[in-house]
Amino acid sequence: MKENTENEQTSVITATQRGPAVLISAGVHGDEYEPMVAAAELAATLPGMLTYGQVTIVKVVNPDAYGHGTRQGSDGLDLARICPGDLGGAVSEAYAARISNRIKQADYYVDMHTGGLTYEIHPLAGYMLHPNEAVLDVQRQMARCFDVPVIWGTDYRPQGRTLSVARDANVPAVYLEFGGGAGFRREVVNTYLAGVINMLRFLGMITGEAIKSSESYWLEDHRPDSGYLQGKMPSPAEGILMTQVALGEMVSAGQCFGRIFDPVSGVSHSVYAELGGMVFLKRAIAKVKPGEALGGILPITQKGKHTIYE
Repeated sequence: MKENTENEQTSVITATQRGPAVLISAGVHGDEYEPMVAAAELAATLPGMLTYGQVTIVKVVNPDAYGHGTRQGSDGLDLARICPGDLGGAVSEAYAARISNRIKQADYYVDMHTGGLTYEIHPLAGYMLHPNEAVLDVQRQMARCFDVPVIWGTDYRPQGRTLSVARDANVPAVYLEFGGGAGFRREVVNTYLAGVINMLRFLGMITGEAIKSSESYWLEDHRPDSGYLQGKMPSPAEGILMTQVALGEMVSAGQCFGRIFDPVSGVSHSVYAELGGMVFLKRAIAKVKPGEALGGILPITQKGKHTIYE
């Protein structure tokens, strides 16, 4: 067993027996802290556990964004929209190029996220609905290794993502979302640690039997941009958002999601659920501007696998 720490952000753990290469990343966005802690703890834990292959852990993909405590870097760019990046470009473009190069060299990829300071997200494991059925099947199995209530397959066509780099390289990839808002949640770290270790067992890289989730709400949504969180339920007005639903709650189409009140004008706007299903996304920052996403609902009410096409 060998651990090679390439720099402060990246650790490489190599087993004595050659095998697959797994890439795990955190800190694509600078305000998503629990994944960074989970990545650091994985880097400290795996050297005593890995028996086969190699695991590369990038604890903070965009140190510039982390330094500012923001989703974007100081250049105003969202790294998750500019992959594969440019080593000679702006700071976020250079970091995007570095993680993109690592993704292309991996055999499997896990990208860990939260909702950042702006959103709270119900725990989920997601993947792109890859057009290659063999890759898609592996992604489904990887997602089921995480003990989360929601598994979500989304449109494979968006560009600029870490997962779109993996898609183009035919690298099976999943992403994790859980939590967000102010403060720190140890539960997020624990869920990610246990899930990654379980997935490595599934891949045969750690001894022991992997446990696959069978009780999740599992949705495969082929509609265009089905996974674009920032485009969901755009605010009709500026003001203070007061939600009336909880994460994980089942709502009906037309049910009141919340109210937006502008204390300057005194005007109030009610916001209604556009469809029935599970509330999986809520805005954590109360002040909103027109067009900003207020939340999201997955059109699913029963556990098990469901599919929606265009």
